Parts: sequence; C-alpha cells; structure tokens
Amino acid sequence: MVSFQARLKLVSVFSAALLVSGLIFNHVVLADDTNVTWAQLNDGQRQILNPLASEWDTLRPWQREKMLDIARDYPKMSPSKQDLVRKRLTNWSRMTPYERENARKSHQQFQSLPTDKKNELRQKWLEYQKLPESERARLRADSPDTYKDADLN
Repeated sequence: MVSFQARLKLVSVFSAALLVSGLIFNHVVLADDTNVTWAQLNDGQRQILNPLASEWDTLRPWQREKMLDIARDYPKMSPSKQDLVRKRLTNWSRMTPYERENARKSHQQFQSLPTDKKNELRQKWLEYQKLPESERARLRADSPDTYKDADLN
C-alpha cells in the first residue's frame, strides 16, 4: 500500500504538471490570437492596418503580433505619430519581400551602432531633409546607393 506521504508527493507532482501544462496551453492560446484572419479583426484594427489588408492572412504570427501591438497603441499616439505610422504602414505594404528584408537589415545595423554614431546619422538625415527637393534629387541621382531609402519617409 502507498503511504500518505507518497500520495501527497504524487498529488504535488500531478498538480505541478497540470499547472505547467496549463501555462503552456495558455501560451498556445495567446499565440493563436496572432493567427486571426483579416475578417476576425475589429473595425478599428482593420482601419489602422488597412494598408496590410491584402497580405494580412499571409503574415507570419510574429508579424501579426507586432501589427496588433501597433493597432492597440495607435489610439494613444499623438496625431503626428499616427500620421507617421500610417505612412510607414503604407510604405511597408508597397515594398517587395526583398526590400523589406533589406530594411530589416538596415534597421538592425543602425540599432547596433554606438549612440554617438546614431546621433550623427540622425543629424545628417535632418540636414538632408531640410534641403530643397531639387538638391535631394541631385544627391539621390549622384549617389543612388547612399540615398536608396531617402524617399521612404
């Protein structure tokens, strides 16, 4: 016959297993929330994420999660930030997969730079933006590799 302590230990192990499986199950359920189809999004989410409508159902779960985070935070943003988000989503939706991969790599490279180098590049970008369009067009034409993403504002 099994002793009381052995039964207690068995119940504890079983309870821990249930707890862990419950946590795992809950994580899976939460992860499945990122697998919602375009039709399952609410009106507000569809309005914000509209530039991605045609490709939503082909996005990877992590991409959907990121976009749902943007849609969740969007109402709390200032109007200028909301405008920037709309422009970026539109630009992103128009990019080819190759251009998107290059954009990701460029972003990762920028993020890996020291703070002083990032600040220097930001300052140069601000100076570039202050130039007249004709001068910016000339710079892009003279150095297409350097200014390849300059029109993606």
